[in-house]
Amino acid sequence: MDLLGEEDGQTPLDPDEMGGLIPTHLQTRGQLNEWEGMNIEKALKWAFSSRRKGKMTDMENIFNLHKKMFNETWEWAGEARKTEKSIGVEPHKIFNSMIQFLKDAEGWVEWKSFPMDEIAYRYHHKLVKIHVFPNGNGRHARLATDMLLIENQAERFTWGSSLKKSPEEVRSMYLGALRKADAGTFSDLAEFVRS
Repeated sequence: MDLLGEEDGQTPLDPDEMGGLIPTHLQTRGQLNEWEGMNIEKALKWAFSSRRKGKMTDMENIFNLHKKMFNETWEWAGEARKTEKSIGVEPHKIFNSMIQFLKDAEGWVEWKSFPMDEIAYRYHHKLVKIHVFPNGNGRHARLATDMLLIENQAERFTWGSSLKKSPEEVRSMYLGALRKADAGTFSDLAEFVRS
């Protein structure tokens, strides 16, 4: 079984987190990705429907979105991680980091501190950097960011979908842009999200 194998930029799962896998018939990372994709498709329909309430600057909505995205895949969907990872704040700092981040994001939106695109890519970067969940943080943060854009009457990001590159090349550009943003340079991320 190759479920623990991960690509560059994927957060490795520890054995306890792997024990939370709901579909027991999956044997490979590819099968897991496909299963998660079907789960996420259902969440997408919910995310942009009139049934969804609240703003993406509310903690409850952040956690609820992750649960909707992965509730048929992981028992721990929608729960903060309890283990150290190679990225993200220490587990005991997640909630305080989220409270401060969401207050900041609410202020950016309310006071129009930046153009909406900049608010959104800064929001995305910070959500990925805190790394709230055991897995799915990038996919979750991209969808949460798109939801933030829509609720503020802006167009969703394209996330490199118009680039004539392989999925691996696009992923590498995305990760590179996030790493530069970690160092305070957002220009690559700003370009990537609209490419």
